[in-house]
Amino acid sequence: MEDVSRDAFDYFLDLETGSVATISVDALEGAKSSLYKGDELIDESLLEKFNMPEWIEDEVELAIRIFSEKERYVRIPERESKEAYSLMKKFTEGIDELRPHDKLSDALNSPDAFSRFKKTLSTFPEHKKKWFALNAKAMEKTITDWLASIGVKPEQEYYI
Repeated sequence: MEDVSRDAFDYFLDLETGSVATISVDALEGAKSSLYKGDELIDESLLEKFNMPEWIEDEVELAIRIFSEKERYVRIPERESKEAYSLMKKFTEGIDELRPHDKLSDALNSPDAFSRFKKTLSTFPEHKKKWFALNAKAMEKTITDWLASIGVKPEQEYYI
């Protein structure tokens, strides 16, 4: 959920195993354009005519499963940027020390707020540790809420 750009990889929850399947966006898009004719899934046996390198076969097989077993694989959504921004702002407002507070506030008010916030935070190690703890707790709630929305109850009280 924290990978909001999804420019290299996308993520799917396997509802049978509980594992997260990671697949490159290129393989996913290539498989989708090869597997579908309009909205209809083509016969998978037609894929045998494609001569693909061995290193990509596993990823193509995963893409085929993702598209053909839609009830098994659920795409993991990106975290809402407004939710992340709101948390960063709340965190910054809770800092009493003037220098880190002002630097982080400036970062949040810049056009590239997310990257500047992380870069600025790296100059304040004690606050960086607190940020990661707060963010992890918030992500746990976001993940738990999302899982509940798709009818999944986590077996553990923590996430790896």
